Amino acid sequence: MNVNFKFLDFDLISGKEITLYIHRKIPGDEAKGFVPAYKYNIVLTSSNEIVGKIDVRIGNNENLYYGGHIGYSIIEKFRGKHYAAKACLLIKQVALAHFMENLIITCNPDNIPSRKTCEYIGAKLNDIVDLPPDNDMYLEGERQKCIYEWSLF
Repeated sequence: MNVNFKFLDFDLISGKEITLYIHRKIPGDEAKGFVPAYKYNIVLTSSNEIVGKIDVRIGNNENLYYGGHIGYSIIEKFRGKHYAAKACLLIKQVALAHFMENLIITCNPDNIPSRKTCEYIGAKLNDIVDLPPDNDMYLEGERQKCIYEWSLF
């Protein structure tokens, strides 16, 4: 982990339909294998209604191969409007500001909406892998992950 890591000023990222508002900035924890992360609420620009969440994790380690650099969730009644993909496209600037060139996004093989989100933003499916038995997600009952790679250039 980079001990000189500094959070940058990305507390608000505005888009046409949605705006990302910072919810938390989480420092890394090398002992736990966690890298620093920005966590946002995804908010409709027109109404300030929260439609979901997205986070971006800055750095690289084995945990990120399985867990991904980006995680998102959309409240059920707002699904189907590409809000997760639009949020990914907005959050891309945070990763670029931290000199990241490629991001991993993972999802369960049966999570078709998440797979479509990855495809919508141009991420490429690298593999579908078995989770190692010592992985937290495996211990919670998950067994496989789709590994998408998103080139930011």
